[in-house]
Amino acid sequence: MSNATEDLAAFRAEISDWIKQNCPAALLGRPMGETGIVWGGRKWTFTDDNQRLWLDRAITRGLTAPRWPTQYGGAGLTRAQEKIYREEMQKLGAPPPLESFGLWMLGPALLEFGNDAQKAEHLPKITRGEIRWCQGYSEPGAGSDLANVQTRAEDMGDHWLVNGQKIWTSYADQADWIFALVRTDRDAPKHRGISFMLMDMDSPGITTRPIRLISGKSPFCETFFDNVKVPKENLVGELNRGWDIAKYLLTHEREMIGGGGQGLLGARSVAQILASQEGALLADPVLRADAMQTEVDTLAFSLTMERYKDQAEAGRGVGNASAMLKYYGTELNKRRYELMMATAGSDGLEWEGPHGGLAPEWLRTKANSIEGGTSEVMLDIIAKRVLEMPNT
Repeated sequence: MSNATEDLAAFRAEISDWIKQNCPAALLGRPMGETGIVWGGRKWTFTDDNQRLWLDRAITRGLTAPRWPTQYGGAGLTRAQEKIYREEMQKLGAPPPLESFGLWMLGPALLEFGNDAQKAEHLPKITRGEIRWCQGYSEPGAGSDLANVQTRAEDMGDHWLVNGQKIWTSYADQADWIFALVRTDRDAPKHRGISFMLMDMDSPGITTRPIRLISGKSPFCETFFDNVKVPKENLVGELNRGWDIAKYLLTHEREMIGGGGQGLLGARSVAQILASQEGALLADPVLRADAMQTEVDTLAFSLTMERYKDQAEAGRGVGNASAMLKYYGTELNKRRYELMMATAGSDGLEWEGPHGGLAPEWLRTKANSIEGGTSEVMLDIIAKRVLEMPNT
């Protein structure tokens, strides 16, 4: 056995023991759902003290952002160590101590494009769960054609003045800050006149309005900017080169959304959930076959995700393949919830009771194939830029 292999084996034993000692037993194996996610931020309220304790302990170890540098609150783990950490978390049924768009999307963008001051200001607050971020990309006239954004930022000398509207802004009414694409040069070609800007949601002139969905919940909002003053230092990267950051961040967003295909049901897989049922459902060979096929597809997809992460670690990036991961992951997640509803039967339609929450989550998965780029757009990207098929 090589020293590297021995070191990883020792790390696995160490991190497994640390999780066992630090993750409250009440959280282990708890099925994941919207209420089980810790988003953090100034407006966040913990479901119970166990969530708070688990977050505090993870922050101390830097494990809310395992790969980030320690100077920004991360653990500084290698790719191999992070993979082991995730595996041991899943094996033990420990939930992520913190989830956020800051961790998934903005953080990687700041690490790549932000200056030292921006990294020092924002990254530690993300890892500690102090600030919750939302994403200001889509607009009423700029959905799939994202480069058509019209929200504008005018240079007023000592600050920017922002006016416009965003739509489908996930959790804007709960967020503390927003990272947004704004047009800073209306005369330039549309991809070349966009900048990437950070704004405090408490700034005068920013308002939000929830959009009610079929699930009865409102994770999406309209966001309005009316003469919002933004400090000059909140521009990330080069002026009018925000599209470069947008493309980089979109790969992380699509990977994140597609990652739902790996399963967010806590420690239990679909097959395990089915096995816990009694009577006709468990005896149904078609349902059992569907469950096992979903399990196989989920494992295969997880391995594919890991392969692309290793590729990114090697410096080759993910690029347009993120569209493939996003498409398959979201479709797989929808299949999983269809199967979950089938196992629950008519009880799954309850909005309260033992199965309460399943129906809204099932309905919520329908949006996965729209947000971050529709499945149709993803297929178009795959055809043109991954398979290099000719235009017809």
